[in-house]
Amino acid sequence: MRTAAAKWNWRKIIITAIMFVISLLFLLPFFWMLITSFKVEKDVFVYPIQWIPREWNAIENYKEVWFGEYPFYLYYWNSIKVSVLTTCISCLVSSLAAYGFSKVNFKAGKWLFMIVLATYMVPGQATLIPQFILYRNIGLFDSHLGLILLGSFSVLGTFMLRQFFMGVHQEFIESAKIDGAHHGRIFWSIGLPLVKPAVATYAILRFIWTWNDYQNPLIFLRSDHLFTIQLAMQKFTSLSGEFYSLIMAAAVSAIFPLLIVFIIGQRSVISGIALGGVKG
Repeated sequence: MRTAAAKWNWRKIIITAIMFVISLLFLLPFFWMLITSFKVEKDVFVYPIQWIPREWNAIENYKEVWFGEYPFYLYYWNSIKVSVLTTCISCLVSSLAAYGFSKVNFKAGKWLFMIVLATYMVPGQATLIPQFILYRNIGLFDSHLGLILLGSFSVLGTFMLRQFFMGVHQEFIESAKIDGAHHGRIFWSIGLPLVKPAVATYAILRFIWTWNDYQNPLIFLRSDHLFTIQLAMQKFTSLSGEFYSLIMAAAVSAIFPLLIVFIIGQRSVISGIALGGVKG
């Protein structure tokens, strides 16, 4: 038994070491981008690569990115505001819809859910022109509110959370009804806490999708002071296309919040996956 256990431990150590090496290969481009953002421009394409810069220019590079002609602090605030509000509203709407489709029995409920799913088959590009005309006519064009509303209703989020709500035992719902609780109370006090890891997983995905969204801000925003970080990156690249150290500093700044969100929420993602695997 000890011999078998020892062999298994050595096997785990070897597999872990191999996975660590592979992870370093995947992280290598990010390390290069980070180091490049610290360099002076003349050392960016020096061969062999200088993994430790001989001359450091980090303060000047990031100062130019954050407080230069295209101030990233403003675009950061715009992206954070749009991403956070979109994520919160989308999680609430998708959770309510998912609870209704899974735990509230009403006529044509299944057919209505199928219609909602069918809308997911329509490409987003096909609805851009109607959305553009509608938003322009009702006064939501070139505003953060319009951009937030665009991402606040998700068929994928509704479908994903409905599957987790289906795993909540009906006995919990019936017991709460016997005690006199209405559906609003049941949703908030019983259903939502039980699927909290799934909601957290969707919230992380929704935040990442909204933060990285380039198409909707490009079409529905016109004023420079309303631009999100993705539009700012495109403008900054066109302005500083010959200065790769500045472009890398801007890229690092753009992805840094995503790293923080993933590091903070990775336990919730793992819990959500585990919750999806133990239904029933």
